[in-house]
Amino acid sequence: MTDWFAQLNPTLQALLGTLFTWGMTALGAALVFFARTVNQKFLDAMLGFAGGVMIAASFWSLLSPALEMAADGPLPVWFPAAVGFLGGGLFLSLIDKLLPHLHPNAAMKDAEGINPAGRRRSTLLVLAITLHNIPEGLAVGVAFGAVAAGFESASLASAVALAIGIGLQNFPEGVAVSMPLRREGMSRRKSFFYGQFSGMMEPLAALVGALAVAYVEPLLPYALGFAAGAMIFVTAEEVIPGSQEKGNKDLASMALMLGFVVMMILDVSFG
Repeated sequence: MTDWFAQLNPTLQALLGTLFTWGMTALGAALVFFARTVNQKFLDAMLGFAGGVMIAASFWSLLSPALEMAADGPLPVWFPAAVGFLGGGLFLSLIDKLLPHLHPNAAMKDAEGINPAGRRRSTLLVLAITLHNIPEGLAVGVAFGAVAAGFESASLASAVALAIGIGLQNFPEGVAVSMPLRREGMSRRKSFFYGQFSGMMEPLAALVGALAVAYVEPLLPYALGFAAGAMIFVTAEEVIPGSQEKGNKDLASMALMLGFVVMMILDVSFG
């Protein structure tokens, strides 16, 4: 951990962390300049890996610290994490029903949200990835905000590990947007633009998360649980089904397990 980064304001640390995750989304989207298509097995494995990272991050980087922070509170130790977790899932479920979006590889007839038929496929694809970049950005922001609040169970190294893990799983998300658009005839430049644009929400969500917990410390265990619940909802509703819908279930499942282990090692080693 370099000294200059450790001395920065935690809100700025969260912003820099999610600029890295956004950059990884852009890196994935940049594959469109070198190939028109990506092997489906490779893409499914990458999505499975992303799901494993998100599941592991939800517990090791979010729920576990939330439980530790609530240990000295007046309520049962599980209460803040449980309420936040369910709240995060319900919040994403509501957005999922309202926001028009289309999952990668899905047909237009399977688009979800309010009046998706009135929007272009490219817009719906970007909105789908943007949807689950919100909890990822929140998770990074809340993790750095916990460091600012001075909780013993929160460490800068652990927050950095979370940002690295989220960045790793953002790579296939960029691919999942840009490649389908390129296959449909969109130019490489436009396909890349839409692919990287989907990651733009993460820095904004991180700022919201970091500022919220830095100024309202009692909410921190709830906020950590909220971010975890939102991530688990997205993983269960979109990432895992998307990695298996082309028939590569065993490959995607093993990749998910690998992603879980990698994120667990990152968190335990850095934390």
